[in-house]
Amino acid sequence: MKPAPFEYFAPETAEEALALLAEYGMDARPLAGGQSLVPLINMRMAQPAVLVDLNHCCELAYLREEEKMLVSGPMTRQRELEISNTVRAHCPLIAEAVPHMGHATIRNRGTVGGSLSHADPSAELPGVAVALDAEMVADGPNGRRTVPATEFFLAELTTALEPDEVLREIRFPKAPSGSRAAFAEVGSHFGGLALVGVAARVDLDSAGRCAAVALAAIGAGERPARLSSAETVLMGEVLGEQVIAEASEAAVIDVDPLADLHATAHWRRRAVVAMTARALREIADGGEGVAEVRR
Repeated sequence: MKPAPFEYFAPETAEEALALLAEYGMDARPLAGGQSLVPLINMRMAQPAVLVDLNHCCELAYLREEEKMLVSGPMTRQRELEISNTVRAHCPLIAEAVPHMGHATIRNRGTVGGSLSHADPSAELPGVAVALDAEMVADGPNGRRTVPATEFFLAELTTALEPDEVLREIRFPKAPSGSRAAFAEVGSHFGGLALVGVAARVDLDSAGRCAAVALAAIGAGERPARLSSAETVLMGEVLGEQVIAEASEAAVIDVDPLADLHATAHWRRRAVVAMTARALREIADGGEGVAEVRR
């Protein structure tokens, strides 16, 4: 199927792009990597009258380190996160999750901001952002504002961004030394969207107890879900098999999956239990598939 007619703009600065979005309002859509939006347009599931292509706005593609934050521009390619030593050193959960995001060709084109703004409930980066308490910086005619990741994703394909706003920057808190991270997901086929996934980061103290825990599930509701009940079970505990089992069962308290043509709600709940256990066991083992911050 061919897309419906639309007007196309390719601004070269972020300010020019914001001006176009403000001018056309609800009729305009920003185009980042296009890995999600273009198929929707081709199938006429989305029919914007105006496309504002951000790919010529070079100032929006960057990855920089601050004292307590790893900061990404919205047009940074997903592949850059995957291969960055800085990302692996300071935000290992990102490094663990990105290889699950489709095939390499998708990650070469797909952007950080595009994935987060699209807000697919099965996408990996939104789950990572929620687990890490990332900060989403929105920019529009009224200036910039910061939205916590836990408040940014409202529902399926719906974020807190206003029609004339774009995601201008994403700020990920750095993990402390000794922090371990793992990402586990199950899907229908390699490279496809996750049916259910769990992002996990655990900070261990000198005795091997959980000093801080961050868990989030994807594909188990209309938006990424923070698994607070499971986190509570783990706090202060050593990651043994019994506590992992208890925490994994507690994870279903904080999810509300829907049934669809791929899986029932019950299956998704049990998959949350299984993926939580898998991620926590990988962290406990500290072997292949686990990233750890060493300084």
